[in-house]
Amino acid sequence: MNSINLAPVYPEIFLVVATSALLLVDMFLPEEKRNITYWLALLSLAVSAALTLGDFNSGATVYTFNNMFVSDPLSNLMKLFSYLAVAIAFIYSRQYTTERGMLGGTLGGEFYILALFALVGQMVMLSANNFLIVYLGIELLSLATYALVALRRDHTVSTEAAMKYFVLGAMASGFLLYGISMLYGATGSLDLHEVAKATASGTENKTVLVFGLVFLVAGLAFKLGAAPFHMWSPDVYQGAPTSVTLLLGAAPKLATFGVCIRLLVEGLWTLAIDWQQMLTVLAVLSMAVGNITAIAQTNLKRMLAYSTISQTGFMLLGLLSGVFSGSNMDSAANAYSSAMFYSITYVLTTLGTFGMIMLLARSGFEAENIDDFKGLNQRSPWFAAVMMILLLSLAGVPPMVGFYAKLAVLQSVVAAGQLWLAIAAVMFSLIGAFYYLRVVKAMYFDEPVDNSQIAVHKDMQVTMSANGIAIIVLGLVPGPLMALCVAAISKTLGS
Repeated sequence: MNSINLAPVYPEIFLVVATSALLLVDMFLPEEKRNITYWLALLSLAVSAALTLGDFNSGATVYTFNNMFVSDPLSNLMKLFSYLAVAIAFIYSRQYTTERGMLGGTLGGEFYILALFALVGQMVMLSANNFLIVYLGIELLSLATYALVALRRDHTVSTEAAMKYFVLGAMASGFLLYGISMLYGATGSLDLHEVAKATASGTENKTVLVFGLVFLVAGLAFKLGAAPFHMWSPDVYQGAPTSVTLLLGAAPKLATFGVCIRLLVEGLWTLAIDWQQMLTVLAVLSMAVGNITAIAQTNLKRMLAYSTISQTGFMLLGLLSGVFSGSNMDSAANAYSSAMFYSITYVLTTLGTFGMIMLLARSGFEAENIDDFKGLNQRSPWFAAVMMILLLSLAGVPPMVGFYAKLAVLQSVVAAGQLWLAIAAVMFSLIGAFYYLRVVKAMYFDEPVDNSQIAVHKDMQVTMSANGIAIIVLGLVPGPLMALCVAAISKTLGS
């Protein structure tokens, strides 16, 4: 019997063991020592990051568990940014969760434990090389996030949001599983490389393949929150505790992007013409629905949910530009790396925006309406400046990183010969700039409705400031991060 190489799975194994140990430790902690759970969770992320960094620096592609699990530059880079996103989310959420009793009483440290288990699901998704492993990772992520949304059991809006998320999520999982079963029926394999070979042979039933592909893309579109599968996003973003909304809007986006590369580009590249058309429709609908509907929103969390939908549309533009007939490997790698750069920088930006909502919130008060940001410049010029930087980046205003990310995606779209798509994306971005600038106007030109002092922990203050500065620095010097993305994509697709 052949021994299994466990080295590529060390980060996942460690995080599962550490999270399970954290659950046991937290059970015996008195309420006044809940901070120990917070620091241990951050320590677990740091050790996992160190293990993954070693794999990433080696630059090797290693398969294990009969080729069902792969450790390669793409998965390792996205895991590193997932750790960073979850760590920032923990720092931003610390004060918010404590004030709302989410860490006290019978709940304990469930917020951290569920978030870490969700992260394990994301790691499995990123390294999956088999349809069943993809599904396993998605379900581990989904089950943990369902529980997170419903964490405040005495909060009616949260439980309603969790129920909507669960019902629609179950339907999306059904779509995904049905699509996988159709592809298995057509190709006779669940291994992504074997599926790629079978579809390339041209002997399989094309109708069955495309039928399965439709359901597969629909399931992925739900997980990304792309229109018209976006129905859950606004309600869940608004109804969930802001700390959970922050988690939902961050790291899972990176994992879903990785799964799209795995399934569509590595496994089903011979059906690119078919899934490109689907992604084109999803991208245009997402940009239209997201940007136009966001204009009518007064709740900032709901507005940012529609913003996420529109940003997802932009990311899909990079994905669909990579494998056009006649395009070479270099242009494909540039398109995918631009989409990867976009997803990473968007996550860093959205972490800051939801973090700012929690920064202004206090016990018994949720600062989630646009009116709550009125006159922020008079209360705290520095935090108003940070929020403005984040919003301008989402709008794609130079020199913020959002501008460069949008430009890189648009370049790949134009290079693929889809000029009309690039023009549509620019037009929708101009519409989107309105609702971002409306918040900036409220912060700088309106009188404050709340003059209370903003009191935040030092770690959140420092992290929030670093977050805002990073958005400008990455916008001015995007080369190193883009080079990392290009190298990760090129090495992964070339292996």
